[in-house]
Amino acid sequence: MSTIEIRDLTKKFGTFVAVKDANLSVAAGETVCLLGPSGCGKTTTLRTIAGLERATAGDVVIAGRRVNHLPPEKRDIAMVFQFYALYPALSVGRNIAMPLHREAIGSAEVAARVRKVADILHLRDILDRLPGQISEGEKQRAAVARAIVRDPKCFLFDEPLSRLDVELRHSMRGQIKAVLSNLTKATVIVTHDQLEALTMADRIAIMRDGLIEQVGSPHEVFAKPANVFVASFIGTPQMNLIDAQFKGYGNGKAKVVFDEQDVDLSVHPAVANLKTGRVTVGIRPRAFSVVSEDTRDTIDAMAELIEPMGAETLIHARTKTGSDIRVVVPRDKRVKIGEALHLVPDPAQTHVFADDGKAVRA
Repeated sequence: MSTIEIRDLTKKFGTFVAVKDANLSVAAGETVCLLGPSGCGKTTTLRTIAGLERATAGDVVIAGRRVNHLPPEKRDIAMVFQFYALYPALSVGRNIAMPLHREAIGSAEVAARVRKVADILHLRDILDRLPGQISEGEKQRAAVARAIVRDPKCFLFDEPLSRLDVELRHSMRGQIKAVLSNLTKATVIVTHDQLEALTMADRIAIMRDGLIEQVGSPHEVFAKPANVFVASFIGTPQMNLIDAQFKGYGNGKAKVVFDEQDVDLSVHPAVANLKTGRVTVGIRPRAFSVVSEDTRDTIDAMAELIEPMGAETLIHARTKTGSDIRVVVPRDKRVKIGEALHLVPDPAQTHVFADDGKAVRA
């Protein structure tokens, strides 16, 4: 059984709480990404799972066994670090084989395992080279190969692609995902890059200030953010988050006022249970339709900056009282700077967050 579980995990450094009451389960064959900004506690969580940090409170359970008391070498894990840590005087092949020397297997078996993993990661042609003679992408693949050449209980990756350029990151995302999909191990990947998390993970755990804010599939955290922080962190361009006054709900619409505009928004009916007062309305930039007339269903703004993005165009607009709104339209939609825009949000992509920052849903 290859599973990872943390239960009420807390890690303190002196009086500073790096991770607080974190709970997460990773099933066999599942890849979970810990995603969040720098300093949110994701790497500390990973290091505590690995045994490189000792939990202040709570439990770390690997393959059904509580391992709090075990050092890293006794936890039967494989970890890929942000820095490749390849031995410069050893060939790529010998670097990959290094973890196998602690196992009671013959040299023929070692060579066979190295060849197998080298074929998976397209390293066969460089097994005899030294790390200084290969590219950054090949070094990263060698580090991954060294991790998977064994048969550990689980895999841990700490910012595995952070040192690669954009093109290499794109190709390595696909290669690592393909490798992990053929394994039956629980895997945790730490990243601050939402694109990596969205493309590589089965589920994402979004962290802030040591807390896990939301756990869900890539679609769930994007389409149904649990709170304002998750809504702002996931998605490019960033979701529009507009301060508003909620005045009531009727005929399937929320009556809100923002920037001196009275707007009727089609939203989740759970909004009807809200008391009048301050809310935050979240709308994805791609969720707007640009219409020709100003009505109570439209948000009015003026285009201030146009950014062509190939297949789409990003419009930076400003409301009458100065709030910024980002709108993404197809490239064949012609908009000029200074043009008045009347924007109708897609109800399925319009979110309301209560005064405490939590999403309003049933």
